[in-house]
Amino acid sequence: MKRIFLIVLDSCGVGYEPDADRFGDVGSDTLRRCATSAKFDMTNLVSMGLGNLDGIDYLPKCEKPAAALARLQERSMGKDTTIGHWEIAGVVSENPLPTYPNGFPQDVIDEFSRLTGRRVLCNLPYSGTDVIRDYGREQVETGALIVYTSADSVFQIAAHEDVVPPEQLYEYCRIARKLLTGAHGVGRVIARPFTGEWPYTRTPRRHDFSIEPPKKTVLDAIVAAGKDMIAVGKIHDIFAGRGMTEFTYTTGNADGLSKTLAYADKDFTGLCFVNLVDFDMLYGHRRNIDGYAQALHEFDQWLPGFLSKLGQDDLVIITADHGCDPGYLKHTDHTREYIPMIALGKGVRPVNLGTRLGFCDIAATVAELLDVPYETPGRSFAKEIV
Repeated sequence: MKRIFLIVLDSCGVGYEPDADRFGDVGSDTLRRCATSAKFDMTNLVSMGLGNLDGIDYLPKCEKPAAALARLQERSMGKDTTIGHWEIAGVVSENPLPTYPNGFPQDVIDEFSRLTGRRVLCNLPYSGTDVIRDYGREQVETGALIVYTSADSVFQIAAHEDVVPPEQLYEYCRIARKLLTGAHGVGRVIARPFTGEWPYTRTPRRHDFSIEPPKKTVLDAIVAAGKDMIAVGKIHDIFAGRGMTEFTYTTGNADGLSKTLAYADKDFTGLCFVNLVDFDMLYGHRRNIDGYAQALHEFDQWLPGFLSKLGQDDLVIITADHGCDPGYLKHTDHTREYIPMIALGKGVRPVNLGTRLGFCDIAATVAELLDVPYETPGRSFAKEIV
């Protein structure tokens, strides 16, 4: 293959995994939940074989699918964005990244406060919209920084843009990133600027400062082989800028789809790695089933036009990084779910690979298709699909 487009529908899981009880996620099923909405319409992907995936009994089956399909089970001990993307890129995390269900230790908060010169508010697990509702006024009045976390391995810093300009907030995040290493090496430090009058609204100027992957990823291997590795959306932040020849940020799904379509018109050799974050950020965590379903419909409507631009030596793989069931009642966090692997292209052999162990099978497959040497625990399915 000359070009591979790897598109992550962030959080679009397809059913809880066998060990979901360890994560408090038994019964979660993101795609099934979205399919209950009147807004749900994925006619194109269903006609290509989406309903043929293992575990999907709520969508029509396709007698002559156009896609190669698999349901992938996570090998890593986690259910967050960082660990999910790392495994897609070939790195299995046997130990989970640290989380803080009771907030961060006081010595960490004290040192962060000393280094920034600002007091800290909250320091608890919190919803991002709720935290600016409950602490936003005090932040604006005092200039203190709102620090909060979630079930994920994250250190999030929120501040009003009129009080702490975004570039200053990013600098505070860099300070936190340098501080949070070793035992406190969280997956991501996240800037969460907000604006307006109370009740405040978050702005699109979020920025993630990730910990570097502990091992070489397939992204690194692609670059080392002299090929292109193009990052679209928050891929740059997830991999701490490592293993890419070009990157572009996006303001949301619509912008991400537009930029991905533009890359389909460009001549490159290698991988275009895309993250579409709205599914997770705007709809999964916010418990908006209809919004999630509508976003899936918009992606489905976009897909045929994108596929029409692909040549004989091009391939697209559509997948996810975890679940975030918008109707799950136990919590509002990510859910431990299988992910889909849907491969499409003129040279793709329609085949159902069933259920496979390891998101990292995607990395092994990408490496083989691009003829790039790379060692990963994943098992390539390249010969089975092309």
